[in-house]
Amino acid sequence: MTVKKIFILLFFCSFQNLLAQNSFENFLKPSDSLNIKRRNAVVISETVLASATLVGLNQLWYADYPKSKFHFINDNDEWLQMDKVGHVFSSYHLGKFGADALKWSGVSKKNQLIYGSTLGLAFLTTVEVFDGFSSNWGASFGDVLANVSGTALYVSQELLWNEQRITPKFSFHKTKYASFRPDVLGSSLNEQIPKDYNGQTYWLSFNIHSFFKGSTIPKWLNIAVGYGADGMISGNDNFENSEFYPEIERYRQFYLSFDVDLTKIETKSHFLKTIFTVFNAIKIPAPTFEIKGSQGIKLHAFYF
Repeated sequence: MTVKKIFILLFFCSFQNLLAQNSFENFLKPSDSLNIKRRNAVVISETVLASATLVGLNQLWYADYPKSKFHFINDNDEWLQMDKVGHVFSSYHLGKFGADALKWSGVSKKNQLIYGSTLGLAFLTTVEVFDGFSSNWGASFGDVLANVSGTALYVSQELLWNEQRITPKFSFHKTKYASFRPDVLGSSLNEQIPKDYNGQTYWLSFNIHSFFKGSTIPKWLNIAVGYGADGMISGNDNFENSEFYPEIERYRQFYLSFDVDLTKIETKSHFLKTIFTVFNAIKIPAPTFEIKGSQGIKLHAFYF
């Protein structure tokens, strides 16, 4: 259900913007010790924003559909699993945001991981509960597993390396498929970014220097591996067999590209550090090698 991602993105961005609005460096600088006022502000702000987002989601999406007993569905074969990869991405970054917010308030590392990094998992699990009580949908085991995986990716790196060496990232380009079903894939760019899985690419961006400490490799240089899919007008291939739509081959795409870890760019400005952290979720355009399913390989001078 792609509309969920719009609310998730709004929730993720809202509090980041709140922190960045104040230009004073002292405000943006993380506290060296527990700052009760900051911690309370984080907890209250996250509670209010999460509640407002869930209420809005319920009114705009679920209210017009009948309720049912809580139930699960199996949608793991839909959209060539692009929606599941999206859940990993969302859970990771919501969790990272939660941990960073508590770090800003001076909360201990242990509590950052316990109460902060699980923010994405808690939020997305609540959305799954909403799905489970809707007769039109249902909670998805695949979604839950993806949410857990995103949180685990963040927590495991903090426990293993005390830093994030592997970052999930996102990129998007317009495709021709949205014109076939604009009600499902989006009629405008703003709608197509969360809805058109054909144009989405999800990446795991590896910071090379972090794996080779002491090397002369630039600290900001990353290698990224990406996953995408093409030829999808609906969740599964049954719809594409309709006589009203062209017969299109559905296939997976795999990518290898360069990337930049913005958080590794050295600066003393906490405002810039905040900006770099927010935009580090986006993969930069770069030369890219693509494997196009059964259609061979392709080299892109710049791919996004």
